[in-house]
Amino acid sequence: MEKMKNILKPKPNPQQLLKDWQRRLRQECRNIERQIRDIQREEKNVQKAIKEAAKRNDMGSAKALAKEIVGSRRTVNRLYENKAQMNSISMHLGESVAIARTVGHLSKSAEVMKLVNNLMKSSEVAVTMQEFSKEMTKAGIIEEMMNDALDSALDSEDIEEETEEEIDKVLAAIAGETAAQLPEAIRKQKLKQPATSEDAEDNVDDEEELEEMRARLARVRS
Repeated sequence: MEKMKNILKPKPNPQQLLKDWQRRLRQECRNIERQIRDIQREEKNVQKAIKEAAKRNDMGSAKALAKEIVGSRRTVNRLYENKAQMNSISMHLGESVAIARTVGHLSKSAEVMKLVNNLMKSSEVAVTMQEFSKEMTKAGIIEEMMNDALDSALDSEDIEEETEEEIDKVLAAIAGETAAQLPEAIRKQKLKQPATSEDAEDNVDDEEELEEMRARLARVRS
């Protein structure tokens, strides 16, 4: 019965397919823009927390939060690259309309295939681009690609290690002045003083707040 429905169902013409893909690509670009805004909004909260940690001379927490910012900024950079490549795919699909009108069917595009393949390696959009890949392969605009790209994208998420240099740069830009204002004598005194039960409670609270911020950043980055 399902096969009969598929036979009777009219196939979309090339122009319809192209317009549908372009519409969905525009939607994906809007989703990316929204995710970037969410990450940047959360980053402002983290910057504030870094400054507060520096004022408390809690440079351990400040550095941990700076590491999260480095990771978030890398994610934002990847998202901008993803958006640019999606716009490029849409442009190439638009150029294919004229060819499709002439020959009556979609022709293979090496450039579209290259861009789709690149996007399938990005963990942020890998699953979405796999769907596009299947549809475009079926329509004949790209050749069938292996699923290795998707698997490697999902497996490699967060394998990049933030370098100490990047973290220190972020920390210096956000809290460098605040940390520098702490008198050297106070910093040494705090390091020498044994931790009291009250200090321990404060450390637990700080750690919980740190984990909560990490969780929020992870949500907006996913």
